[in-house]
Amino acid sequence: MNRMPVAERREQLIEAAMAVASRDGIDAATVRAVAAEAGVSLGVVHYCFQDKAELMRAMAHAITAQNTPADLSGVPEGAPVESVIEAVVSALWDSIHGARGAQLLSYELTTASLRQSELTEVALEQYQGQWAAAQAVLTEIGRVSDVSWAVPPAQLSRVVVAFVDGISLSWLVDGDDDAARSSIQGFGRFLASLTRPTDDDAADDEGAADDETAGPAGADARVQA
Repeated sequence: MNRMPVAERREQLIEAAMAVASRDGIDAATVRAVAAEAGVSLGVVHYCFQDKAELMRAMAHAITAQNTPADLSGVPEGAPVESVIEAVVSALWDSIHGARGAQLLSYELTTASLRQSELTEVALEQYQGQWAAAQAVLTEIGRVSDVSWAVPPAQLSRVVVAFVDGISLSWLVDGDDDAARSSIQGFGRFLASLTRPTDDDAADDEGAADDETAGPAGADARVQA
């Protein structure tokens, strides 16, 4: 067996675990099966991962990273928010469509974690990672397009994850690519409707500051005007 850095070995074992679980189901991804898939000894797996729960958490993180759209560094600053969101949801759909086994495995990880008390934290960490990833993408969209969100990104991220979960699960059931793509594009348009130019926020803040400085009389005058 070739020696390799622990970080690389962990990646190898995560890939092996995902391969076994995608092919044979999450219950089949035992430490012994993962070791056999990776072509290493049991001791190597135990050296890299304390237990199966840690390995499952690593698998959940890998799936979340896989489903997170590419960064927007190549998108021009000030690009229309509709175009930016369309690019993001298209990339998201491509990542989902290209990894059916990983999507199914994601749901199996969740349900397996909820059914086994010693693995409950895996499901929680899985969704915390998804919420954080969605919030980061929403924040980046706002920065690139110079818009703000009508709903705080921390709250909206949960809506995004719930919607993507629903679309992905429906697609796994019926396999209707066109319906799934159309639905996720429609959701993108809905998200765009929840934005407004950052300049509007600045104007609102300026107006509020003027009212505060002028006092009740100034505020009344603004209302009458």
